[in-house]
Amino acid sequence: MNISRRAARSLLALVMVVYVMLGVLYAVNTPRWQAPDEPAHFNYIANLATERRFPILQWGDYPHQYLEQIKAARFPPTMPITPLRYESHQPPLYYLLATPIYLATSEVSLDWQVLALRLFSVALGAAGLWVLQRVILEALANGSTNGLERATVASLVATAFVAVLPMHVAMTAAINNDVLGELVLLCMLWHALRVIRCGLSVRHSWVTGLLFGIALLTKTTIYLTAVGIVGLSIWLAVPKCSGERSTLRIRLGYLARALLIGLSLAGPWFVRNAAVYGDLDILAWQRHDAVVLGQLRTQDLLAQLGVQQFVADFARTTFRSFWGQFGWMGVLVDERVYLALAVLSGVLAVGFAHLVFRVWHGEIRLAGYQKRAFGLLAAAAALTAVTYLGYNTKFVQHQGRYLFPALGPLALAVSLSVRELLKPQVDKLAALLLLLAAALAMVLGAMTGDPPGWTIFLFVATAIGLTVTAWLPARWRWLPPAGLYLALLVLNPVLIHEYIVPALSVASVSP
Repeated sequence: MNISRRAARSLLALVMVVYVMLGVLYAVNTPRWQAPDEPAHFNYIANLATERRFPILQWGDYPHQYLEQIKAARFPPTMPITPLRYESHQPPLYYLLATPIYLATSEVSLDWQVLALRLFSVALGAAGLWVLQRVILEALANGSTNGLERATVASLVATAFVAVLPMHVAMTAAINNDVLGELVLLCMLWHALRVIRCGLSVRHSWVTGLLFGIALLTKTTIYLTAVGIVGLSIWLAVPKCSGERSTLRIRLGYLARALLIGLSLAGPWFVRNAAVYGDLDILAWQRHDAVVLGQLRTQDLLAQLGVQQFVADFARTTFRSFWGQFGWMGVLVDERVYLALAVLSGVLAVGFAHLVFRVWHGEIRLAGYQKRAFGLLAAAAALTAVTYLGYNTKFVQHQGRYLFPALGPLALAVSLSVRELLKPQVDKLAALLLLLAAALAMVLGAMTGDPPGWTIFLFVATAIGLTVTAWLPARWRWLPPAGLYLALLVLNPVLIHEYIVPALSVASVSP
């Protein structure tokens, strides 16, 4: 598919406008405080604005029983949120950036102030989309005109997917530091890919150090991924020199400069934490674990459910909350929607697996730079997954939103999968697998006496759609991805008005 630069810019602008419109819809219609931990994030900003100092996480800042009561009551105005201060240990950058907005809206109503802060997050999300598109372009760059055209289309598909992913749009329309963490990681990936492609230089080391320091001041759950991006970019880059010793010296010098700059930025925050919390608790994790009494621990739930049920619940909840499980994880949507999204995910997995198979068997040959670029992106996604799994070894936090820092690599995988699925042979393969799955579901349903009608319908309908796609002329192959994008776009306002607003509004609670 050929596309001009002007058309690409126009499509990217359209995708970002659509995202902003959806973000505003979520920001306006999601009832106040009905996003995970939003009151505690708001209180952090309020403390900075009014006290002119950073908050200190103290015992009593996580009143578990009160939190459960106020959530059950849907945060009525009669129950203040001021006791909820358990995010006070977070690095300060997002809150420092949001404080001027809090001060500028101090004379308006609380609803308008919350909306203004939510729209600040939407603006950060829009910036993230733009950087995401640059990351995909950089990862797919190979120098040829035709290659650049394919990269442009792939970057637009990836960006469009993220722009209409319901749970992601909802979270970027809330008051929290997740969205800034995602933006910082995307910037780090973009710069790291440029370092790998262009080589190590003193100027690049300064930018690497600056971005690393910003990451350290943004969110602790991105630390592992940020460290991995810095280390791998230095390892995978090709210094413009010859000789093993000189190459090692350049890499070590680059790393030293980057770490020095990054730690110079974030060091005062770590020193402050050590002084405030003691015991060299520079990340305030020890204080956090001691304060959040009552939060469900993984070992307790594992003992209650057993390994098999625990793993099943973990996988199911992670999947649902990646696509859309709203409020404080209490608003599920219709099971038929989750099944449709599961089928979509399965079809995309088939397309990506087929692409990997072709690369493995040499049908697709990657340039040396692309191998290193894809390796970096895959490692960044894996480190995000490790962070998510590691967090869940201590606390029960089966929330797919914690995988959003890996949306850059995941969006690229979705885009490449979509392109692979536009090949007739892959469409036919996926359709055959779906028909086999439908037949298996029918057999199992007959054996249990409860045939899953909706599941069978989805399998068959999707198989028919893929078969039709396989027979489309090449010039019309853009229609199925466009239809999928429109379906996800329309799904967002449906979720807002059919699930989020009715379930979370204070007026919906029976007296």
